[in-house]
Amino acid sequence: MVSCTIDLEARGKQFGLLRLARVTNTGGWSNLDVPIGCVASAQSPTALVLGGVHGDEPEGQVAALNLLRGVRPEDVPGRLIVVPCLSIEAAKDFTRLWPSGANLNRSFPGSPTGSLDEQLADYVSRFLIPLADVVVDIHSGGRTGMCLPWSEMHWVEDPQQRRLMVDGMLAWNADWCVVYIDIAGSGLLVGEAERQGRIVVSTELGGGGHVAASTHRLASSGLANVLRHFGVLAGEVEPPASLATILMATELDDYLLAPESGLWETLVDLGELVESGQPIGRIHNLERPERPAEIVSAMGAGVVCSLRATPLTEQGDNIVVIGREVDRAELL
Repeated sequence: MVSCTIDLEARGKQFGLLRLARVTNTGGWSNLDVPIGCVASAQSPTALVLGGVHGDEPEGQVAALNLLRGVRPEDVPGRLIVVPCLSIEAAKDFTRLWPSGANLNRSFPGSPTGSLDEQLADYVSRFLIPLADVVVDIHSGGRTGMCLPWSEMHWVEDPQQRRLMVDGMLAWNADWCVVYIDIAGSGLLVGEAERQGRIVVSTELGGGGHVAASTHRLASSGLANVLRHFGVLAGEVEPPASLATILMATELDDYLLAPESGLWETLVDLGELVESGQPIGRIHNLERPERPAEIVSAMGAGVVCSLRATPLTEQGDNIVVIGREVDRAELL
């Protein structure tokens, strides 16, 4: 049900489409077209770069587009496959989810006979990830979350895979790096790539519905440096200007969820060091002004990694992420 209009084994520079057959109210025979590009001088090493897994995260989409347009075959000793925006219909609406309500980043490994998101996930899982030595999946906090601009990774059990992922994460040259866990279900793209033994580098580059120029610069420079680090892009690897602060957010208590619905008021800033039990925010009930605000307190000490960007909050929404500082040796 998914086809690719370019030959990913060919040399040179190509632009094409991933075409998903579908039926719509405006067409009995129709396609959902997802742009893809490939630049290659050889088949190895190969990097798969993905943006727009969530439609309201433009940072990776812009970085991937700039990379794909600017790179030449002579700049790529191996092969570079770029999908600038996987969730293209969601991106056009600037929404996290597809119009169907699907979250592509909970659809992996997908199914060739499932819904459109499952079919696309299946194609990526079976035909794109296996080609890659390195998978780069660029995210941000989207409209609802504000994150420190960080590069990130899951904790993986294989020590060699984990070491290579730590080095890739640090090669982004962000001031912050985060090791995280999944708290909203399985089916992530990076999880499937890790299961297949790939080196995976990901990010959360800001968010909150807007992108600063400094964030665009970090997205582009970090992506290029990671690709140089793994030998996919020609050029010298740039050393970091300063040592990154590495944070571990690997306990459920690190991810604080709203105990009730209301208007969220943060009492802390991104990057702030907090203590266990410290009040970090309040939730106000708009319909009961006489009622005291609900206090939300930190469950443990650490650095504020992420804050909810949208004040109107529903019970169960993630409002704060706190990580504890570690050094590189602890990850190895």
